Amino acid sequence: MSEPSRSDLAQLLLPIIRWTPERGFADARPLIDEALELGVGGFQLMGGEQDGVRALAKELQLKSRHPLLIAAELERGAGQQFAGATGLPPLAAITAMGDIEALRRAARLTAREARTMGVNWNLAPVCDLDLLGENPLIGTRALGSDARKVAQLVTAWIEACQAEGVLACAKHFPGIARVLSDVHVAPSAVDTPADQLKELDLHPFRAAISGGVASVMTSHVAYPALDSARVPATLSREILQWLLRQQLKFDNLIVSDAMTLPGVCEGRTVAEACVLALRAGCDVLLSPGELSTTLDALLAAVQDGTLDPERVRQSVRRRLKWAQWASPPNDWRRPSGADTAWGALLADKVLQIEHGPVPPMGSVTEVAIVDDDESVDVRRPDRTGIVDAMRLAGNDARSVSAPTTASGGPFIIALFADYLPGKGRHLLREETVAQVQALAAQAEALQRSVVLVGLGDPRWVRQLAMSCPTILAWSGDRVMQQAAGRGLLRKR
Repeated sequence: MSEPSRSDLAQLLLPIIRWTPERGFADARPLIDEALELGVGGFQLMGGEQDGVRALAKELQLKSRHPLLIAAELERGAGQQFAGATGLPPLAAITAMGDIEALRRAARLTAREARTMGVNWNLAPVCDLDLLGENPLIGTRALGSDARKVAQLVTAWIEACQAEGVLACAKHFPGIARVLSDVHVAPSAVDTPADQLKELDLHPFRAAISGGVASVMTSHVAYPALDSARVPATLSREILQWLLRQQLKFDNLIVSDAMTLPGVCEGRTVAEACVLALRAGCDVLLSPGELSTTLDALLAAVQDGTLDPERVRQSVRRRLKWAQWASPPNDWRRPSGADTAWGALLADKVLQIEHGPVPPMGSVTEVAIVDDDESVDVRRPDRTGIVDAMRLAGNDARSVSAPTTASGGPFIIALFADYLPGKGRHLLREETVAQVQALAAQAEALQRSVVLVGLGDPRWVRQLAMSCPTILAWSGDRVMQQAAGRGLLRKR
């Protein structure tokens, strides 16, 4: 049997296509053309507008020599990435309602909207437990801290997603619940004993595998108790081949997390890391760096025996199997009007109020934005959602830097603070705390009450230890900003 060719190896690569508000997908055109010419196995889409994404996905499939996996991270609905689609609350907010059917419906709506845009692989759900407040990565992305309950919820989410013809992805194996540093910034390790990891952290992954999950995403974290070589799980044959394949009997797609992250390519080039990831047991690689350079390294590794040809052929077959499974049927189940209406209302339902009640707003409402996340280098939604929603409801809402005498009603402090990739901390900045305290003191001097709105994981706003009425809105996504704006005006 002949060795895998360059075009075979290209099928295991999934580059990222990024959209920008200024130029759409135009800047990604050279990458798209190169990737299609090489014969990559798919793409991950980041950002875009619904119609543009649909057109691009159709174009990619038509120009490709084989069916493609078109992936996107849609943990919080298709609107998390794509303008015009429905944004949903984080998984933690939905599960806090105690309604497993709501979780199923959220997964179903997300998958239906994704399919209508040509996206056939949702890089979700997060199967990591929420065990530590100091963890810089998980927060509201998790389904909870109880391993057995999370296992049940994960299974429900995956079944609902895949019933709509969209691959689900259990991540980040074998679990990043105990991580205390951010792999987007530097390498990370978890020193928990193997029996604890297997008893708790792996439980939701076992459930996902039993539930037939199409793919598992690897973690870029090292687990010395599972592999004494102390390499990230993405590069560990011990974790991927022995634990995931042999012990847990997972025979579907193993996908790496982005291969350009410091957590996996520290001390090695991206191309070298890609060789090691395939050798360890990954089938497809997200964000594999410069395509030609990586392909050269993979081909050399096949030729010198570093990569087993049969190992590569298995990955090629797995990728093709799932790309064919997800190939568009003739009868896509489009989201119904009832689906999208339910999705729009879900954000209002998950709002929580602490230290209430929230006092009635004045005819003029002043809103000050305090942004603990402004220095984090990620694509963030604009911060106008609360004011926009209140204006739409007829209130004269104004974005201000400090309270004034223009309003005698409650003064709103909207705190944007969340666990974000690259943020690398779990505590508010001292400047953030000082800014909130100063605003509250200024409002008090004008004899005005204060209402806090937490736009992020509730743990961040609770760090302020303020006793004023507080609306917990779970994330800074526009859908949750708008829900918070409506929540401020709700008659109670």
